[in-house]
Amino acid sequence: MTNNGSKPALKIIPLGGLHEIGKNTCAFEIDDEIVLLDAGLAFPTDGMHGINIVLPDMTYLRENSHKIKGMIVTHGHEDHIGGIPYHLKQFDIPVIYGPRLAMALLEGKLIEAGVANRTQLKRVLPRDVVRIGNSFFAEFIRNTHSIADSFTVALYTPVGVVIHTGDFKIDHTPIDGEFYDLQKLAEHGEKGVLCLISDSTNSEIPGFTPSERSVYPNLDRIIAQAPGRVLLTTFASSVHRINIVLQLAQKHNRVVSILGRSMLNVIAHARNLGYIKCPDNLFQPLHAIHQLPNEKVLILTTGSQGEPLAAMTHIANGEHRQIKIRKGDTVIFSANPIPGNTIAVVNTIDKLMMLGADVIYGREKGIHVSGHGCQEDQKLMIGLTRPKFFLPVHGEHRMLVKHAQTAQSMGIPPENMVIIDNGDVVELSEDGIRVSGKVPSGLQLVDNAGVVHDNVLKERQQLAEDGVVTVAAAVSWEGELIAKPEVHLRGVVTAVERELLQSLVQRAIEATLRDRWTSFAQSFDDSSQLEVDWVGLRTQIESELQRLCRRELQCRPLVIFLLQTTDEAPVKAARRRTRPTAKVAS
Repeated sequence: MTNNGSKPALKIIPLGGLHEIGKNTCAFEIDDEIVLLDAGLAFPTDGMHGINIVLPDMTYLRENSHKIKGMIVTHGHEDHIGGIPYHLKQFDIPVIYGPRLAMALLEGKLIEAGVANRTQLKRVLPRDVVRIGNSFFAEFIRNTHSIADSFTVALYTPVGVVIHTGDFKIDHTPIDGEFYDLQKLAEHGEKGVLCLISDSTNSEIPGFTPSERSVYPNLDRIIAQAPGRVLLTTFASSVHRINIVLQLAQKHNRVVSILGRSMLNVIAHARNLGYIKCPDNLFQPLHAIHQLPNEKVLILTTGSQGEPLAAMTHIANGEHRQIKIRKGDTVIFSANPIPGNTIAVVNTIDKLMMLGADVIYGREKGIHVSGHGCQEDQKLMIGLTRPKFFLPVHGEHRMLVKHAQTAQSMGIPPENMVIIDNGDVVELSEDGIRVSGKVPSGLQLVDNAGVVHDNVLKERQQLAEDGVVTVAAAVSWEGELIAKPEVHLRGVVTAVERELLQSLVQRAIEATLRDRWTSFAQSFDDSSQLEVDWVGLRTQIESELQRLCRRELQCRPLVIFLLQTTDEAPVKAARRRTRPTAKVAS
Protein backbone atom coordinates (compact mmCIF):
# COMPACT_ATOMS: atom_id res chain seq x y z
CA MET A 1 0.00 0.00 0.00
CA THR A 2 1.34 3.47 -0.85
CA ASN A 3 0.50 6.91 0.43
CA ASN A 4 -0.61 9.16 -2.45
CA GLY A 5 1.26 6.85 -4.79
CA SER A 6 4.66 7.63 -3.27
CA LYS A 7 5.41 6.65 0.30
CA PRO A 8 4.56 3.20 1.64
CA ALA A 9 2.50 2.90 4.82
CA LEU A 10 4.18 1.78 8.03
CA LYS A 11 2.65 -1.37 9.49
CA ILE A 12 2.60 -1.65 13.28
CA ILE A 13 1.87 -5.22 14.36
CA PRO A 14 1.69 -5.99 18.10
CA LEU A 15 2.00 -9.70 18.85
CA GLY A 16 1.75 -9.43 22.64
CA GLY A 17 1.06 -6.95 25.41
CA LEU A 18 -2.48 -5.94 24.44
CA HIS A 19 -5.59 -6.91 26.43
CA GLU A 20 -3.13 -8.43 28.90
CA ILE A 21 -0.16 -7.72 31.15
CA GLY A 22 3.08 -9.23 29.84
CA LYS A 23 4.73 -10.72 26.73
CA ASN A 24 5.20 -7.29 25.15
CA THR A 25 6.22 -7.81 21.53
CA CYS A 26 5.77 -5.51 18.52
CA ALA A 27 6.84 -5.54 14.87
CA PHE A 28 7.29 -2.51 12.62
CA GLU A 29 7.16 -3.31 8.91
CA ILE A 30 7.65 -1.23 5.81
CA ASP A 31 8.16 -2.62 2.32
CA ASP A 32 10.15 -5.82 2.86
CA GLU A 33 11.82 -4.86 6.16
CA ILE A 34 10.76 -5.68 9.74
CA VAL A 35 12.16 -4.22 12.95
CA LEU A 36 11.12 -5.83 16.24
CA LEU A 37 10.66 -3.95 19.50
CA ASP A 38 10.98 -6.15 22.60
CA ALA A 39 9.97 -9.81 22.90
CA GLY A 40 8.73 -10.67 26.35
CA LEU A 41 7.02 -13.50 28.16
CA ALA A 42 4.14 -13.85 30.60
CA PHE A 43 3.52 -16.26 33.45
CA PRO A 44 0.89 -19.01 33.35
CA THR A 45 -2.57 -18.75 34.85
CA ASP A 46 -3.94 -21.32 37.30
CA GLY A 47 -5.50 -23.43 34.54
CA MET A 48 -2.24 -23.85 32.60
CA HIS A 49 -1.11 -27.04 34.34
CA GLY A 50 2.62 -27.69 34.13
CA ILE A 51 3.31 -24.60 32.03
CA ASN A 52 6.41 -22.57 32.92
CA ILE A 53 6.06 -19.55 30.65
CA VAL A 54 3.68 -18.09 28.09
CA LEU A 55 4.93 -16.61 24.80
CA PRO A 56 3.12 -14.91 21.93
CA ASP A 57 2.40 -16.86 18.77
CA MET A 58 5.30 -16.02 16.45
CA THR A 59 3.90 -17.64 13.29
CA TYR A 60 3.96 -14.34 11.39
CA LEU A 61 7.60 -13.70 12.18
CA ARG A 62 8.63 -17.27 11.39
CA GLU A 63 6.96 -16.97 8.00
CA ASN A 64 8.56 -13.57 7.36
CA SER A 65 11.92 -14.14 9.04
CA HIS A 66 13.75 -13.11 5.85
CA LYS A 67 12.42 -9.58 6.35
CA ILE A 68 13.73 -9.16 9.92
CA LYS A 69 16.55 -6.61 10.01
CA GLY A 70 17.00 -6.25 13.74
CA MET A 71 15.48 -5.74 17.17
CA ILE A 72 15.25 -2.89 19.66
CA VAL A 73 15.12 -3.66 23.39
CA THR A 74 13.75 -0.94 25.67
CA HIS A 75 14.79 -2.42 29.04
CA GLY A 76 15.65 -5.64 30.86
CA HIS A 77 12.36 -6.83 32.40
CA GLU A 78 11.30 -10.40 31.63
CA ASP A 79 8.08 -9.24 29.99
CA HIS A 80 10.26 -7.44 27.42
CA ILE A 81 13.30 -9.70 26.89
CA GLY A 82 12.29 -13.10 28.32
CA GLY A 83 11.01 -14.50 25.04
CA ILE A 84 14.06 -13.72 22.92
CA PRO A 85 16.00 -16.98 23.63
CA TYR A 86 12.95 -19.04 22.61
CA HIS A 87 12.35 -17.05 19.42
CA LEU A 88 15.99 -17.34 18.36
CA LYS A 89 15.51 -21.11 18.24
CA GLN A 90 12.94 -20.53 15.48
CA PHE A 91 14.50 -17.70 13.45
CA ASP A 92 17.60 -15.51 13.39
CA ILE A 93 17.65 -11.85 14.38
CA PRO A 94 20.68 -10.19 12.72
CA VAL A 95 21.30 -7.63 15.49
CA ILE A 96 19.73 -6.60 18.81
CA TYR A 97 20.25 -3.08 20.16
CA GLY A 98 19.53 -2.24 23.78
CA PRO A 99 20.74 -0.66 27.04
CA ARG A 100 23.78 -2.06 28.80
CA LEU A 101 21.97 -3.75 31.69
CA ALA A 102 19.37 -5.38 29.46
CA MET A 103 22.07 -6.64 27.09
CA ALA A 104 24.09 -8.07 29.97
CA LEU A 105 21.05 -9.96 31.27
CA LEU A 106 20.10 -11.09 27.76
CA GLU A 107 23.60 -12.32 26.95
CA GLY A 108 23.48 -14.75 29.85
CA LYS A 109 20.07 -16.02 28.75
CA LEU A 110 21.26 -16.61 25.18
CA ILE A 111 24.39 -18.46 26.27
CA GLU A 112 22.37 -20.68 28.61
CA ALA A 113 19.87 -21.44 25.82
CA GLY A 114 22.65 -22.17 23.31
CA VAL A 115 21.52 -19.51 20.81
CA ALA A 116 24.14 -16.79 21.30
CA ASN A 117 25.34 -17.40 17.74
CA ARG A 118 21.92 -16.60 16.28
CA THR A 119 22.25 -12.83 16.79
CA GLN A 120 24.64 -10.00 17.60
CA LEU A 121 24.12 -7.92 20.76
CA LYS A 122 25.01 -4.22 20.61
CA ARG A 123 24.83 -1.93 23.63
CA VAL A 124 23.62 1.62 23.22
CA LEU A 125 23.78 4.77 25.33
CA PRO A 126 21.24 7.58 25.77
CA ARG A 127 20.72 9.64 22.59
CA ASP A 128 22.51 7.08 20.43
CA VAL A 129 21.01 6.72 16.95
CA VAL A 130 21.38 3.44 15.04
CA ARG A 131 20.36 2.47 11.54
CA ILE A 132 18.42 -0.76 11.10
CA GLY A 133 17.91 -1.89 7.51
CA ASN A 134 17.33 0.75 4.86
CA SER A 135 14.11 2.22 6.23
CA PHE A 136 14.60 2.65 9.98
CA PHE A 137 16.68 4.73 12.36
CA ALA A 138 16.20 4.28 16.11
CA GLU A 139 17.07 6.92 18.69
CA PHE A 140 17.33 5.85 22.33
CA ILE A 141 15.94 8.32 24.87
CA ARG A 142 16.62 7.82 28.58
CA ASN A 143 13.44 7.31 30.60
CA THR A 144 12.63 6.39 34.20
CA HIS A 145 11.11 3.05 35.17
CA SER A 146 11.44 0.48 37.98
CA ILE A 147 14.59 -0.97 36.43
CA ALA A 148 17.78 0.93 35.72
CA ASP A 149 18.91 1.68 32.17
CA SER A 150 15.51 1.98 30.50
CA PHE A 151 14.70 3.70 27.20
CA THR A 152 11.96 5.34 25.21
CA VAL A 153 12.56 4.94 21.46
CA ALA A 154 12.08 7.43 18.64
CA LEU A 155 11.79 5.45 15.41
CA TYR A 156 12.51 7.41 12.24
CA THR A 157 10.60 5.93 9.29
CA PRO A 158 9.82 7.05 5.72
CA VAL A 159 6.36 8.20 6.85
CA GLY A 160 7.53 10.14 9.93
CA VAL A 161 8.78 9.81 13.50
CA VAL A 162 7.06 7.28 15.73
CA ILE A 163 7.77 7.40 19.47
CA HIS A 164 7.34 4.23 21.53
CA THR A 165 7.48 5.10 25.22
CA GLY A 166 8.39 1.62 26.44
CA ASP A 167 7.45 1.15 30.09
CA PHE A 168 7.77 4.51 31.81
CA LYS A 169 6.89 6.85 34.61
CA ILE A 170 8.19 10.38 35.07
CA ASP A 171 10.37 10.26 38.17
CA HIS A 172 11.83 13.66 39.07
CA THR A 173 14.05 12.23 41.84
CA PRO A 174 15.40 8.96 40.39
CA ILE A 175 17.52 6.80 42.68
CA ASP A 176 20.40 6.55 40.18
CA GLY A 177 20.30 10.24 39.21
CA GLU A 178 19.45 9.33 35.60
CA PHE A 179 16.61 11.72 34.75
CA TYR A 180 14.01 11.23 32.03
CA ASP A 181 15.28 13.09 28.95
CA LEU A 182 12.20 15.30 28.70
CA GLN A 183 14.14 17.83 26.64
CA LYS A 184 14.60 15.30 23.83
CA LEU A 185 10.88 14.43 23.93
CA ALA A 186 10.04 18.13 23.66
CA GLU A 187 12.43 18.50 20.72
CA HIS A 188 10.62 15.75 18.87
CA GLY A 189 7.30 17.34 19.77
CA GLU A 190 8.48 20.64 18.31
CA LYS A 191 9.71 19.01 15.08
CA GLY A 192 6.63 16.82 14.73
CA VAL A 193 5.74 13.35 15.98
CA LEU A 194 3.54 11.35 13.64
CA CYS A 195 2.41 8.78 16.20
CA LEU A 196 2.87 8.15 19.92
CA ILE A 197 2.70 4.52 21.08
CA SER A 198 2.34 4.70 24.85
CA ASP A 199 2.32 2.50 27.98
CA SER A 200 -1.25 2.21 29.37
CA THR A 201 -0.68 0.13 32.51
CA ASN A 202 -1.80 2.76 35.07
CA SER A 203 -4.18 4.73 32.85
CA GLU A 204 -7.08 4.20 35.30
CA ILE A 205 -5.24 5.87 38.21
CA PRO A 206 -5.41 9.67 38.62
CA GLY A 207 -2.39 11.79 39.46
CA PHE A 208 1.33 11.12 39.12
CA THR A 209 3.07 7.89 40.05
CA PRO A 210 5.18 8.57 43.16
CA SER A 211 8.95 8.61 42.87
CA GLU A 212 10.87 5.46 43.70
CA ARG A 213 12.57 7.51 46.40
CA SER A 214 9.25 7.78 48.28
CA VAL A 215 9.61 4.22 49.63
CA TYR A 216 12.93 5.04 51.32
CA PRO A 217 11.61 6.58 54.59
CA ASN A 218 9.02 3.82 55.08
CA LEU A 219 11.52 1.00 54.55
CA ASP A 220 13.98 2.92 56.73
CA ARG A 221 11.50 3.04 59.63
CA ILE A 222 10.49 -0.64 59.32
CA ILE A 223 14.08 -1.90 59.20
CA ALA A 224 15.11 0.37 62.08
CA GLN A 225 12.29 -0.98 64.26
CA ALA A 226 12.76 -4.66 63.36
CA PRO A 227 13.91 -6.52 66.52
CA GLY A 228 15.44 -9.50 64.70
CA ARG A 229 16.30 -10.62 61.20
CA VAL A 230 14.76 -8.82 58.21
CA LEU A 231 13.75 -10.84 55.18
CA LEU A 232 12.79 -8.61 52.25
CA THR A 233 11.38 -9.74 48.93
CA THR A 234 10.90 -7.67 45.80
CA PHE A 235 11.18 -8.10 42.05
CA ALA A 236 14.69 -9.28 41.23
CA SER A 237 14.89 -6.74 38.39
CA SER A 238 13.92 -3.77 40.60
CA VAL A 239 17.47 -2.44 40.70
CA HIS A 240 16.44 0.88 42.25
CA ARG A 241 14.54 -0.85 45.09
CA ILE A 242 17.46 -3.20 45.71
CA ASN A 243 19.78 -0.19 45.81
CA ILE A 244 17.60 1.40 48.51
CA VAL A 245 17.59 -1.81 50.55
CA LEU A 246 21.37 -2.12 50.36
CA GLN A 247 21.79 1.52 51.45
CA LEU A 248 19.51 0.91 54.42
CA ALA A 249 21.34 -2.27 55.35
CA GLN A 250 24.55 -0.25 55.56
CA LYS A 251 22.82 2.50 57.54
CA HIS A 252 21.50 0.05 60.14
CA ASN A 253 24.67 -2.06 60.31
CA ARG A 254 23.15 -5.21 58.82
CA VAL A 255 24.95 -7.60 56.51
CA VAL A 256 23.08 -8.88 53.45
CA SER A 257 22.60 -12.42 52.16
CA ILE A 258 20.97 -12.93 48.80
CA LEU A 259 18.63 -15.80 47.96
CA GLY A 260 17.47 -16.61 44.44
CA ARG A 261 19.38 -17.09 41.22
CA SER A 262 17.70 -14.20 39.39
CA MET A 263 18.39 -11.81 42.29
CA LEU A 264 22.06 -12.81 42.35
CA ASN A 265 22.30 -12.41 38.57
CA VAL A 266 20.75 -8.94 38.42
CA ILE A 267 22.76 -7.61 41.36
CA ALA A 268 26.01 -8.91 39.86
CA HIS A 269 25.38 -7.24 36.50
CA ALA A 270 24.10 -4.02 38.08
CA ARG A 271 27.24 -3.77 40.25
CA ASN A 272 29.51 -4.42 37.29
CA LEU A 273 27.81 -1.62 35.36
CA GLY A 274 27.81 0.80 38.28
CA TYR A 275 24.05 0.92 38.90
CA ILE A 276 24.54 -0.53 42.39
CA LYS A 277 27.43 0.77 44.48
CA CYS A 278 28.23 -0.82 47.83
CA PRO A 279 31.25 -2.40 49.55
CA ASP A 280 31.96 -6.08 48.95
CA ASN A 281 31.89 -6.88 52.66
CA LEU A 282 28.23 -5.86 52.86
CA PHE A 283 27.40 -9.27 51.39
CA GLN A 284 27.77 -12.46 53.39
CA PRO A 285 26.96 -16.09 52.45
CA LEU A 286 24.12 -17.83 54.24
CA HIS A 287 26.32 -20.08 56.33
CA ALA A 288 28.08 -17.01 57.75
CA ILE A 289 24.98 -15.12 58.91
CA HIS A 290 24.00 -17.92 61.29
CA GLN A 291 26.91 -16.87 63.48
CA LEU A 292 25.69 -13.25 63.68
CA PRO A 293 23.12 -11.64 65.99
CA ASN A 294 19.66 -11.59 64.41
CA GLU A 295 19.50 -7.78 64.47
CA LYS A 296 22.58 -7.65 62.24
CA VAL A 297 21.09 -9.68 59.36
CA LEU A 298 19.06 -8.74 56.27
CA ILE A 299 18.12 -11.42 53.76
CA LEU A 300 17.17 -10.23 50.27
CA THR A 301 15.17 -12.84 48.40
CA THR A 302 13.03 -13.64 45.39
CA GLY A 303 9.42 -14.74 45.72
CA SER A 304 7.41 -11.52 45.96
CA GLN A 305 4.78 -13.03 43.63
CA GLY A 306 4.40 -16.36 45.45
CA GLU A 307 6.19 -18.23 42.67
CA PRO A 308 6.28 -21.97 43.50
CA LEU A 309 10.03 -22.35 43.01
CA ALA A 310 11.13 -19.03 44.53
CA ALA A 311 13.15 -18.84 47.75
CA MET A 312 10.50 -17.04 49.82
CA THR A 313 7.91 -19.68 48.91
CA HIS A 314 10.27 -22.45 50.05
CA ILE A 315 10.88 -20.58 53.31
CA ALA A 316 7.12 -20.14 53.88
CA ASN A 317 6.59 -23.86 53.27
CA GLY A 318 9.38 -24.77 55.70
CA GLU A 319 11.26 -26.41 52.82
CA HIS A 320 14.34 -24.20 52.59
CA ARG A 321 17.44 -26.08 53.65
CA GLN A 322 19.26 -23.14 55.24
CA ILE A 323 16.64 -20.59 56.31
CA LYS A 324 13.85 -21.27 58.79
CA ILE A 325 11.49 -18.59 60.11
CA ARG A 326 12.15 -17.63 63.72
CA LYS A 327 10.09 -15.71 66.24
CA GLY A 328 10.99 -12.05 65.88
CA ASP A 329 11.70 -12.20 62.13
CA THR A 330 10.29 -9.32 60.05
CA VAL A 331 9.31 -10.20 56.48
CA ILE A 332 8.74 -7.30 54.06
CA PHE A 333 6.88 -7.71 50.76
CA SER A 334 8.13 -4.68 48.82
CA ALA A 335 5.97 -5.43 45.78
CA ASN A 336 2.30 -5.59 44.88
CA PRO A 337 0.85 -8.79 43.39
CA ILE A 338 0.67 -8.91 39.61
CA PRO A 339 -2.91 -9.67 38.44
CA GLY A 340 -3.37 -13.43 38.74
CA ASN A 341 -0.80 -13.85 41.53
CA THR A 342 -2.84 -12.51 44.45
CA ILE A 343 -3.89 -15.90 45.83
CA ALA A 344 -0.35 -17.27 45.72
CA VAL A 345 0.97 -14.17 47.50
CA VAL A 346 -1.61 -14.15 50.31
CA ASN A 347 -1.10 -17.89 50.85
CA THR A 348 2.62 -17.27 51.28
CA ILE A 349 1.95 -14.41 53.71
CA ASP A 350 -0.42 -16.59 55.76
CA LYS A 351 2.16 -19.36 56.06
CA LEU A 352 4.89 -16.92 57.14
CA MET A 353 2.61 -15.49 59.82
CA MET A 354 1.73 -18.96 61.09
CA LEU A 355 5.46 -19.64 61.47
CA GLY A 356 5.76 -16.60 63.72
CA ALA A 357 7.02 -13.86 61.38
CA ASP A 358 5.81 -10.26 61.46
CA VAL A 359 4.85 -9.73 57.81
CA ILE A 360 4.71 -6.18 56.38
CA TYR A 361 2.72 -5.92 53.16
CA GLY A 362 0.03 -3.91 51.40
CA ARG A 363 -0.31 -0.71 49.40
CA GLU A 364 -1.08 1.42 52.46
CA LYS A 365 2.37 0.67 53.95
CA GLY A 366 4.10 2.79 51.29
CA ILE A 367 6.83 0.20 50.64
CA HIS A 368 6.19 -0.21 46.92
CA VAL A 369 5.55 2.17 44.04
CA SER A 370 4.74 1.33 40.45
CA GLY A 371 7.17 1.72 37.60
CA HIS A 372 4.36 2.84 35.27
CA GLY A 373 2.98 6.33 34.84
CA CYS A 374 -0.52 7.31 35.97
CA GLN A 375 -2.84 9.72 34.18
CA GLU A 376 -0.82 12.89 34.81
CA ASP A 377 2.41 11.18 33.65
CA GLN A 378 0.57 10.12 30.51
CA LYS A 379 -0.75 13.64 29.94
CA LEU A 380 2.74 15.07 30.27
CA MET A 381 4.01 12.53 27.72
CA ILE A 382 1.29 13.52 25.25
CA GLY A 383 1.84 17.23 25.92
CA LEU A 384 5.59 17.01 25.29
CA THR A 385 5.42 14.91 22.14
CA ARG A 386 2.22 16.43 20.64
CA PRO A 387 1.57 13.48 18.32
CA LYS A 388 -0.77 13.58 15.33
CA PHE A 389 -1.87 9.99 15.92
CA PHE A 390 -2.07 7.96 19.11
CA LEU A 391 -1.87 4.23 19.83
CA PRO A 392 -2.33 3.00 23.44
CA VAL A 393 -0.49 -0.27 24.21
CA HIS A 394 0.72 -2.37 27.17
CA GLY A 395 -2.43 -3.03 29.14
CA GLU A 396 -5.77 -4.75 29.44
CA HIS A 397 -8.68 -3.51 27.35
CA ARG A 398 -10.14 -1.13 29.92
CA MET A 399 -6.68 0.44 30.37
CA LEU A 400 -6.34 1.04 26.63
CA VAL A 401 -9.81 2.63 26.51
CA LYS A 402 -9.05 4.91 29.47
CA HIS A 403 -5.72 5.96 27.96
CA ALA A 404 -7.48 6.84 24.71
CA GLN A 405 -9.94 8.98 26.68
CA THR A 406 -7.03 10.77 28.33
CA ALA A 407 -5.52 11.43 24.89
CA GLN A 408 -8.84 12.85 23.69
CA SER A 409 -8.86 15.21 26.67
CA MET A 410 -5.45 16.41 25.46
CA GLY A 411 -6.85 17.33 22.06
CA ILE A 412 -6.19 14.24 19.94
CA PRO A 413 -9.32 13.53 17.83
CA PRO A 414 -10.95 10.08 18.22
CA GLU A 415 -10.44 9.39 14.50
CA ASN A 416 -6.68 9.77 15.02
CA MET A 417 -6.37 6.81 17.36
CA VAL A 418 -7.23 3.12 17.33
CA ILE A 419 -7.67 0.56 20.10
CA ILE A 420 -6.31 -2.76 18.92
CA ASP A 421 -5.66 -6.34 19.95
CA ASN A 422 -2.68 -8.64 19.47
CA GLY A 423 -2.29 -9.54 15.82
CA ASP A 424 -4.05 -6.46 14.43
CA VAL A 425 -2.19 -4.75 11.59
CA VAL A 426 -2.20 -0.96 12.01
CA GLU A 427 -1.35 0.97 8.86
CA LEU A 428 0.09 4.39 9.52
CA SER A 429 0.63 7.02 6.84
CA GLU A 430 1.13 10.77 6.90
CA ASP A 431 -2.61 11.22 6.52
CA GLY A 432 -4.25 8.47 8.55
CA ILE A 433 -4.21 5.52 10.91
CA ARG A 434 -6.37 2.44 10.49
CA VAL A 435 -6.58 -1.28 11.19
CA SER A 436 -6.12 -2.98 7.84
CA GLY A 437 -5.98 -6.69 8.72
CA LYS A 438 -4.84 -9.33 11.16
CA VAL A 439 -1.97 -11.80 11.42
CA PRO A 440 -1.87 -15.02 13.47
CA SER A 441 -1.75 -14.29 17.19
CA GLY A 442 -2.36 -16.11 20.43
CA LEU A 443 -0.37 -18.06 22.97
CA GLN A 444 2.58 -20.41 22.80
CA LEU A 445 2.88 -22.41 26.02
CA VAL A 446 6.23 -23.79 27.15
CA ASP A 447 7.11 -26.35 29.85
CA ASN A 448 10.40 -28.06 30.68
CA ALA A 449 10.17 -30.26 27.58
CA GLY A 450 9.31 -27.51 25.09
CA VAL A 451 6.19 -26.17 23.41
CA VAL A 452 2.92 -27.58 24.75
CA HIS A 453 0.20 -27.88 22.12
CA ASP A 454 -3.47 -27.16 22.77
CA ASN A 455 -4.54 -30.80 22.83
CA VAL A 456 -1.95 -31.61 25.51
CA LEU A 457 -3.08 -28.71 27.68
CA LYS A 458 -6.70 -29.78 27.31
CA GLU A 459 -5.75 -33.27 28.47
CA ARG A 460 -3.96 -31.80 31.49
CA GLN A 461 -6.99 -29.67 32.34
CA GLN A 462 -9.27 -32.68 31.98
CA LEU A 463 -7.00 -34.78 34.19
CA ALA A 464 -6.98 -32.08 36.86
CA GLU A 465 -10.74 -31.61 36.82
CA ASP A 466 -12.20 -35.12 36.32
CA GLY A 467 -9.37 -37.65 36.50
CA VAL A 468 -8.61 -40.47 34.07
CA VAL A 469 -10.19 -43.80 33.18
CA THR A 470 -7.91 -46.37 31.54
CA VAL A 471 -9.41 -49.40 29.77
CA ALA A 472 -7.30 -52.20 28.30
CA ALA A 473 -8.92 -54.89 26.13
CA ALA A 474 -7.68 -57.70 23.87
CA VAL A 475 -9.68 -58.49 20.72
CA SER A 476 -9.22 -61.50 18.46
CA TRP A 477 -9.12 -61.41 14.66
CA GLU A 478 -12.63 -62.86 14.76
CA GLY A 479 -13.90 -59.75 16.56
CA GLU A 480 -14.33 -61.25 20.01
CA LEU A 481 -13.05 -60.24 23.43
CA ILE A 482 -10.28 -62.59 24.51
CA ALA A 483 -10.60 -61.74 28.24
CA LYS A 484 -12.38 -59.35 30.53
CA PRO A 485 -11.29 -55.72 30.00
CA GLU A 486 -9.12 -54.15 32.69
CA VAL A 487 -10.48 -50.86 34.06
CA HIS A 488 -8.38 -48.45 36.15
CA LEU A 489 -9.57 -45.20 37.72
CA ARG A 490 -7.30 -42.34 38.82
CA GLY A 491 -8.68 -39.19 40.38
CA VAL A 492 -12.26 -40.18 39.59
CA VAL A 493 -14.92 -39.87 42.29
CA THR A 494 -17.76 -42.29 41.61
CA ALA A 495 -20.59 -44.00 43.42
CA VAL A 496 -20.53 -46.80 40.86
CA GLU A 497 -19.02 -50.06 42.12
CA ARG A 498 -15.84 -51.01 40.31
CA GLU A 499 -17.22 -54.45 39.41
CA LEU A 500 -20.36 -52.87 37.97
CA LEU A 501 -18.33 -50.39 35.95
CA GLN A 502 -16.13 -53.18 34.59
CA SER A 503 -19.24 -55.12 33.61
CA LEU A 504 -20.70 -52.06 31.84
CA VAL A 505 -17.44 -51.47 30.00
CA GLN A 506 -17.31 -55.10 28.89
CA ARG A 507 -20.87 -54.97 27.60
CA ALA A 508 -20.19 -51.73 25.71
CA ILE A 509 -17.14 -53.23 23.99
CA GLU A 510 -18.98 -56.46 23.15
CA ALA A 511 -21.92 -54.50 21.73
CA THR A 512 -19.62 -52.46 19.50
CA LEU A 513 -17.83 -55.59 18.26
CA ARG A 514 -21.12 -57.33 17.60
CA ASP A 515 -22.81 -54.43 15.81
CA ARG A 516 -19.85 -52.77 14.03
CA TRP A 517 -17.27 -55.50 13.40
CA THR A 518 -18.16 -55.92 9.76
CA SER A 519 -17.58 -52.21 9.22
CA PHE A 520 -13.94 -52.56 10.22
CA ALA A 521 -13.06 -56.14 9.10
CA GLN A 522 -13.15 -56.86 5.38
CA SER A 523 -12.05 -59.78 3.19
CA PHE A 524 -10.60 -59.25 -0.27
CA ASP A 525 -9.04 -61.31 -3.10
CA ASP A 526 -11.82 -63.93 -2.96
CA SER A 527 -11.67 -64.03 0.86
CA SER A 528 -8.09 -65.26 0.87
CA GLN A 529 -6.98 -62.30 2.95
CA LEU A 530 -8.44 -60.29 5.81
CA GLU A 531 -7.95 -56.60 6.56
CA VAL A 532 -8.99 -55.08 9.89
CA ASP A 533 -9.09 -51.32 10.50
CA TRP A 534 -7.88 -51.53 14.09
CA VAL A 535 -7.44 -47.75 14.40
CA GLY A 536 -11.00 -47.11 13.32
CA LEU A 537 -12.27 -49.83 15.67
CA ARG A 538 -10.32 -48.39 18.58
CA THR A 539 -11.73 -44.90 17.89
CA GLN A 540 -15.28 -46.27 17.74
CA ILE A 541 -14.91 -48.14 21.05
CA GLU A 542 -13.38 -45.07 22.68
CA SER A 543 -16.36 -42.97 21.67
CA GLU A 544 -18.71 -45.50 23.25
CA LEU A 545 -16.64 -45.59 26.44
CA GLN A 546 -16.59 -41.80 26.66
CA ARG A 547 -20.37 -41.69 26.49
CA LEU A 548 -20.59 -44.52 29.05
CA CYS A 549 -18.31 -42.68 31.51
CA ARG A 550 -20.19 -39.40 31.17
CA ARG A 551 -23.49 -41.20 31.78
CA GLU A 552 -22.48 -43.49 34.63
CA LEU A 553 -19.84 -41.40 36.40
CA GLN A 554 -21.53 -38.01 35.95
CA CYS A 555 -18.24 -36.39 34.93
CA ARG A 556 -15.97 -36.09 31.91
CA PRO A 557 -12.75 -37.95 32.73
CA LEU A 558 -9.93 -38.41 30.27
CA VAL A 559 -10.50 -41.83 28.66
CA ILE A 560 -7.46 -43.82 27.57
CA PHE A 561 -8.30 -47.00 25.66
CA LEU A 562 -5.59 -49.58 24.94
CA LEU A 563 -6.47 -52.09 22.24
CA GLN A 564 -4.44 -55.29 21.83
CA THR A 565 -4.76 -58.12 19.31
CA THR A 566 -3.40 -61.63 18.98
CA ASP A 567 -0.04 -62.00 17.28
CA GLU A 568 -1.18 -64.16 14.37
CA ALA A 569 -3.69 -63.17 11.72
CA PRO A 570 -6.08 -65.83 10.42
CA VAL A 571 -4.42 -65.61 7.01
CA LYS A 572 -0.77 -65.32 6.05
CA ALA A 573 -1.08 -62.43 3.67
CA ALA A 574 -2.84 -59.92 5.88
CA ARG A 575 -2.08 -56.65 4.18
CA ARG A 576 -2.77 -54.39 7.16
CA ARG A 577 -2.47 -55.48 10.75
CA THR A 578 -2.08 -52.59 13.17
CA ARG A 579 -2.06 -53.20 16.87
CA PRO A 580 -2.34 -49.76 18.41
CA THR A 581 -1.81 -49.02 22.07
CA ALA A 582 -2.48 -45.31 21.93
CA LYS A 583 -4.68 -42.87 23.78
CA VAL A 584 -7.37 -40.51 22.63
CA ALA A 585 -8.76 -37.79 24.87
CA SER A 586 -12.46 -37.49 25.45
